[in-house]
Amino acid sequence: MFIEEVMELVELKPLQNALVGLPGVSGLSAEQRKRLTIAVELVANPSIIFMDEPTSGLDARAAAIVMRTVRNTVDTGRTVVCANHQPSIDILESFDEVIKKEQFKIIRIFCFFSSIAKLLIFMSQ
Repeated sequence: MFIEEVMELVELKPLQNALVGLPGVSGLSAEQRKRLTIAVELVANPSIIFMDEPTSGLDARAAAIVMRTVRNTVDTGRTVVCANHQPSIDILESFDEVIKKEQFKIIRIFCFFSSIAKLLIFMSQ
C-alpha cells in the first residue's frame, strides 16, 4: 500500500509496469528516471531528504515536473534540501528558502523546502 502512495506522490502510477530501460535508447525518460530515484528514497520514509542537482541535465519542462514532485514530497511534511549551482529563475522561485554560499570563487545555492528550523533541529540531533 505504501509503495502505491509513493508512486502517486511522484506521479509515476501510470508507468508502474514500465521497464526502466537504457538511457536515451528505451524505457523511462531522464525526467521519469529522476522521479523514480526520488521514489526509491521515499520508500525508506525519511523525514528529511538531501538532493544534489535534482534538475541537472533536464530541459525546462522536465525540470518543472521534477520540482513539482519535490514540492509534493514537501507537502507530506518532509524537509527537502537541494544543492543547485545554476538554477533557472523559475526553479529558484519555487523554493521556500534559499542560502547562497561562495567559496573559492564557486557559488553554491542551497535551497530549502519546508523550514530551515526543521533542518537545524534534525542536524543537531
